[in-house]
Parts: sequence; C-alpha cells; structure tokens
Amino acid sequence: MTLIMGIVNVTPDSFSDGGRYADADAAVTHGLRLRADGADILDVGGESTRPGAERVEPRLEQDRVLPVVRALAEAGLVVSIDTMNASTAAAAVEAGARIVNDVSGGLADPELLAAVAATDADVVLGHWRGHSTDMYARAEYDDVVDEVIAELRTRIEAAASAGIAPSRIILDPGIGFGKKGAQNWAMLRGLDRLAGLGPRVLVGTSRKRFLAEALAEDPADADESRRDLATAVTSALAAQSGAWAVRVHDVAGTRDALIVARSWQEGSRWTSSTRSR
Repeated sequence: MTLIMGIVNVTPDSFSDGGRYADADAAVTHGLRLRADGADILDVGGESTRPGAERVEPRLEQDRVLPVVRALAEAGLVVSIDTMNASTAAAAVEAGARIVNDVSGGLADPELLAAVAATDADVVLGHWRGHSTDMYARAEYDDVVDEVIAELRTRIEAAASAGIAPSRIILDPGIGFGKKGAQNWAMLRGLDRLAGLGPRVLVGTSRKRFLAEALAEDPADADESRRDLATAVTSALAAQSGAWAVRVHDVAGTRDALIVARSWQEGSRWTSSTRSR
C-alpha cells in the first residue's frame, strides 16, 4: 500500500503555498487537517527549495520548524523533517521527527548523514545536482534514468559508510530537481527500475512546473486545482510503479486517486473503509 506524505511548509516563499502556514499555529492546524484527510506522514519544512530560492540559516530554519514538529509528534503523528542541514535534522529528531527528508541526499551538508546515523530515524536520499539557485544548469543527461540510479547508488553507499542501515534508507528520484520537463516524465516512466534497487521509493510531483507545462501552453494557465488533479494522477501511477509513498499538498485528492486505482486493480473489496493508516 502506497503511503501519503502531506506537505507542511513553514515558509514565506515556497513555490506553491509559501506564507499560508508560516505561523507555527497555522502550520500545526494544517498538519492536523492533512492527517484527517488521510496523510500517513507529515513532512515539515522551513526552507524553500523552489527554483531560485536563497538558502536559510539553520537557526532560522529551526525556529520555524521545531515547534511544529514537536506539536505534531506529541499529537501522535508520524513526522518527517524536510531539511538539508545536519543540525536541523538532529534537533528535529530530538523533537519527535522519525524521518529526515534531505532533497540533496547528504550532499549539501557533509555532516548530515553522520547526524542521522546517530539517531534511529530513517532518511530520504533525494537525487540532486545543486542548489535551487542554479539547479537547471546541471540538467544534462544521456539517459536520465540510468544516471539518476547510478548517482543515488553512490548516496546509498555514502549512507552505509556513515552507519545507516539499508532498512533505514528511502530514495527520492528528485522530480523537478535538476531535471527539465521531458526528463521528469522519463524518470517517472523508469520508477520501477529505481524501485528495483531495493530501498523504498518516495515520489514527489506535487504542483510542479512540468505538470503545468503538460496541461497548458502557458503554464500560468494551469492553476492550483488543475495541478492538484495532475498530481493525483501521477501519484496513482507512481503507486502502480512501486512507490512506497507520494509527497503531496492535496492529500484528500491523492487519497481518492489511490483508492480508485487500487479498486481498479483489486476489485470492490478495496474501499476507503479497508484502507489502513
């Protein structure tokens, strides 16, 4: 069963919902709402990774996320911390996070993998070729699936060298990170190959530009509701390709898409009432 990771951005500048939940209380309320909508995991982030975003100092990042992580964990929810900083990762796990989601796969902060190894948290290793300020400058591939798999394999090896057991590793192909439109679609078509590496696979397509480019000649014409529908479709397809979890803004729509896709595959015995959380 594919899990749903709901996005809780405690930022003023994230590409989709920046500023909506920048206040800790608003972020906690949003996280609780996502859980009620069907989220299995809540991914809390305090630094935008949208194209062109500037880095945030770890202390500011922690001021944003730690109260939210602590409150959601104390409410009994499974919390992931979305960070590239070792100090934030360690502090968030101490506050109750059970997953460290690093879009850079440990490349942005060379201390991060060791920091995670010292905890009992799982780690998401994202495919990454550079910071948001110039991520598309490195979007050159002969075969995007082969190269992403090869580069993630090196991150698995780095995590193992830091002392992280294979059972704690989750891979993210980095849809939208250092990849242009057609490259993202090619990577999604190759998800089954990535899943064949062994670790769990997390897929995040939510509201990303390549979806809008597929929907409209001018991506600006694809509003949030259209992007959410496209996200739900790609999430259901990712589930069929072996994704362990999908990371989304619109949890309710993705939940429904996963239920319908599973019902198609397995029949009427698979309904919302049989979906375990």
